[in-house]
Amino acid sequence: MARRYSIAEARDSLSKVVHAAESEGPVTLTRRGRPVAVVVAEEEYQRLRAARPGFWDAVSAFRRSVDVSDLYVEEAYRDVRDRSPGRSIPA
Repeated sequence: MARRYSIAEARDSLSKVVHAAESEGPVTLTRRGRPVAVVVAEEEYQRLRAARPGFWDAVSAFRRSVDVSDLYVEEAYRDVRDRSPGRSIPA
């Protein structure tokens, strides 16, 4: 279960709060019972701040790592696609 401390409790026992964040995970700080901040270990903070690939980079990496011919996409969409030529539009 996540630890919760009021800001007053955290002020009085900061080392306890930091130790809990390091050993047990994120610690929520509250003001009047409402969450206002979270204390996390340095390692977790660095992981959260790490650069993540953008959408296109992620798509490109996926395309490099997966042979899309193995996905049977045409078979999956066979009954979904409307293959009719469409309506006639007067010129």
